[in-house]
Amino acid sequence: MEIKRIEENKKQFMDLLLLADEQESMIDKYLERGDLFALYDDGLKSICVVTGESPDTCELKNIATYEAWHGKGYGSRLIQYISEFYKDKYKTMIVGTGDLPFILHFYEKNGFCLSHRIHNFFTDNYDHPMFEDGIQLVDMVYLKKELA
Repeated sequence: MEIKRIEENKKQFMDLLLLADEQESMIDKYLERGDLFALYDDGLKSICVVTGESPDTCELKNIATYEAWHGKGYGSRLIQYISEFYKDKYKTMIVGTGDLPFILHFYEKNGFCLSHRIHNFFTDNYDHPMFEDGIQLVDMVYLKKELA
């Protein structure tokens, strides 16, 4: 398994980025200003994008694994890697996600705890209704993890 920081041609990963954030115009708002990491294990399996949001806080903006590789620990491995990568630069990592139990459980098992909520984020910021497992996403739930 190898994790690489990608500094050029980040849009080559758009198909995978769109699995976690299905509107390209939203991805365009953070992709170039963020650090993109790709996890390879006999081929590309997962990616994530992290942005600096303040002197003390970075945000995991996007993390995605090809569906065939879900449940194999690739997303958790990426979170471990970026947590270590950023621990000397930031105090806290945040992540915003939909209000779904299985997604919240994934982040909680990777050291995140609930922080706050932005009401109507998905309905106010996306040009179409967003659904995950048949449930419409409305609020953005933020979780945080202390790095230092």
